[in-house]
Amino acid sequence: MASLTIAVLVGSLRKASFNARLAGAMARLAPGDVEFQRQRLDDLPPYDQDDDDDQPAPARRLKQAISAADGVLFVTPEYNRSVPGVLKNAIDHASRPYGKSAFAGKPAGVLGVSIGAIGTACAQQHLRTILAYLDMPTLGQPEVFLKADDGLFDDDGGIGADSREFLQGWMDRYLAWVRAHAA
Repeated sequence: MASLTIAVLVGSLRKASFNARLAGAMARLAPGDVEFQRQRLDDLPPYDQDDDDDQPAPARRLKQAISAADGVLFVTPEYNRSVPGVLKNAIDHASRPYGKSAFAGKPAGVLGVSIGAIGTACAQQHLRTILAYLDMPTLGQPEVFLKADDGLFDDDGGIGADSREFLQGWMDRYLAWVRAHAA
């Protein structure tokens, strides 16, 4: 049985998503007593406040998974210098209705990969603003803005040799962050 459960929200629906690959590869850097559970976002309807009293089943499922998790990992691309709509929609569903957010107090980690030179820096900054409002203690350092270069991933889907030490260090810090806040 896992001693920690991490809900993973990937902000891309693309089949060949670099960020989905990153989420899977990062999970492989964690010890065996940590379970990463990627959450489904593609079936969430657009958030509508009129549904707050009777949320759609996919929104209830997402809220339950986040509530049951010890921490939340956000792995996001950057669209137009911000957070992708699919991720913002998921956040809106799981944080509503007002006062019944599944995110409050959950320790968060934020990272992402992009083909651009600055990685996902702008999207992450916007996301951190949202997470602060949601009362999620968010790991500040080290920050992870990855460029999708050859070698980022190895042939087996893990993190490539050039980035492994840095990302292992991030994972170790993130899991310590979760353990400190889950206590």
